[in-house]
Amino acid sequence: MTISRRDALLALSVSPLAACLTLPAQAQEAGVPLAATGAAEDGLPTQVWAAEQRLKWSGFAVERVTFESQGVQVVGNLFVPEGKSSLPAVVVLGPVGFVKEQSPLQYASRLVREGYVTLIFDPRFHGESGGEPRRFESGAEKTRDLSAAIDFLAARPEVDAQRISLLGICQAVNWVVEAALVDPRVKSVALVAGHYLTPELAEMYLGGPANVEARMAKSKAAEIRFRETGNADYIHIVSPSLDQPDPDALLRAPHIQMFYIRWADRNPDLAHRGLWENRLTAMSEHLIWGHRVDLALPGVQTPTLMIHAQNAASGPELPQLLFDTIPAARKKFVSLGEQSQLQFYEDPITIDQAIPHIAEFFA
Repeated sequence: MTISRRDALLALSVSPLAACLTLPAQAQEAGVPLAATGAAEDGLPTQVWAAEQRLKWSGFAVERVTFESQGVQVVGNLFVPEGKSSLPAVVVLGPVGFVKEQSPLQYASRLVREGYVTLIFDPRFHGESGGEPRRFESGAEKTRDLSAAIDFLAARPEVDAQRISLLGICQAVNWVVEAALVDPRVKSVALVAGHYLTPELAEMYLGGPANVEARMAKSKAAEIRFRETGNADYIHIVSPSLDQPDPDALLRAPHIQMFYIRWADRNPDLAHRGLWENRLTAMSEHLIWGHRVDLALPGVQTPTLMIHAQNAASGPELPQLLFDTIPAARKKFVSLGEQSQLQFYEDPITIDQAIPHIAEFFA
């Protein structure tokens, strides 16, 4: 019997792990200090919202919005061009463990000026959104969140429900691809500076197949403990200090540590940077490194834009090789030059180079 990708994703909703995700899990420290678990616990609003939860500028407005995914509240920001209706829309998803105030905000604040209703949100288990255990990273769950985001946008009066596209940055490209495969409402996708999850890339990041196998086994053991006890073990995303590197951290490159660690600070004057935490559930790791986007891309018929650079996450060759396997009749590969991965997250010059390509392709 052949099982479709849609059926496989839906099956997760009744798997033992998915069932455990509805429990009020008690977070187990496992050597990683527990940070705040959401806006309510922090007491820090992430923006100075007006009473109507809407801020207006010349040409567009931003609203704090909520919608449900799998019965859990998701919190997002919706960027809406002023005084128009029946507009194209974009959902933006960011890198591993992201919150909406990081790179998605940079793209949304530009796409709205190009005439796109743009939604950014904290996926379930992250940031201001609900869901337990906190900081559970799952591509299947993010794929469901993307479909819920499309539901939300399709019901908005400003949006043309036939013109909803998805933009994935870094590791989000993998989940945008999955959403395009299972949700026929996706008009087109843009894959920006993709961290394309393949066995070869996992070995490159973790230092060889033996290290991949060891980390996957440790993560699967953490999942078993969670299913048995409801307690989640945690790993750092980056080392808390470069002076004492954490060998168990998910991302170990020094420049990545230098970028991310500042987002963990908590202060009322930094609340606009969102509720990022320097941790993920340990059981997330095997779901990350075990994913195979190389097996998914040959099924993509959705129009696809791939934007990359020589020094971005997946290197200069893999993105082009993967792009060549996409059978979509309409597809485009754009190489911007020698930019680094982090420039696609926050460098205005690099992002401003990418936006016209995205806006034109989504039109």
